[in-house]
Amino acid sequence: MRVDKVEAVQSLEKIETWPVPNAAAAVVTPGRVLAESGPADQVFKLASVTKLLVAFGALLAVEEGAIGLDDPAGPDGATVRHLLAHSAGLAFGEKRTQAKVETKRIYSSSGYEVLAEHIESATGIAFPEYLEQGVFEPLRMSRTALEGPAGHGAVSTLSDLSSFARELLHPQLLAPETLRDATRVQFPGLDGVVPGFGMQRPSDWGLGFEIRGHKAPHWTGLTNSPETYGHFGQSGTFLWVDPVVEVALVVLTDRDFGEWAKPLWPELSDAILSEISDS
Repeated sequence: MRVDKVEAVQSLEKIETWPVPNAAAAVVTPGRVLAESGPADQVFKLASVTKLLVAFGALLAVEEGAIGLDDPAGPDGATVRHLLAHSAGLAFGEKRTQAKVETKRIYSSSGYEVLAEHIESATGIAFPEYLEQGVFEPLRMSRTALEGPAGHGAVSTLSDLSSFARELLHPQLLAPETLRDATRVQFPGLDGVVPGFGMQRPSDWGLGFEIRGHKAPHWTGLTNSPETYGHFGQSGTFLWVDPVVEVALVVLTDRDFGEWAKPLWPELSDAILSEISDS
């Protein structure tokens, strides 16, 4: 279902009432941005939405032959695939083993730091530069940069992330089959915690992309399809893509994620999906 003919998405204006200093949001389709609200060029901290950019860069490195998904990386027995899918057993914020490989879905920012180091070693290019050359420049994401750790250190704007969302909806840099594989569940059946939303059984994840599945509670809408994938960040940001309706939603704020966001984020997602389906 393509929704490019929708003229406006009025429900996006809900972000103007949110209890945040600044917010920006966009509804994106493969062909265009359907609606925007808030400052398009203000730079926001992405926090863990960074992982989407890093994962995309890692997939490019795989396609280029610099690394392989099943190359050893991280703890003994772990691979690039395990690091991307949070199943390498690494702790959240430390490069230490917390569980055996492929036994739990342990959400790990440190795993993405290990991944970035692996790509840096394989390519001989500093990882922030690798992302700049391979992802940001081709997608004209001129105000996006990895300024800190690979798990949570990027900054970007609504305009730039809208370009990234269009790439996810209609890939040009990556082969479509690569992205399809990356947004399918890796190591099915693993349980794990989605930060802020508790234990999920199972906690479905692709290669860097959280997959909605049937998680409850969740930060996406109740009417998002189970195939929806994306990520949210502790800085009050999120990006999801619903491939069933071919729509993405990008939201950036400068208030840390907390109880304020838990009802508002799903409510916005559901309102937008309802408006699009009724058009």
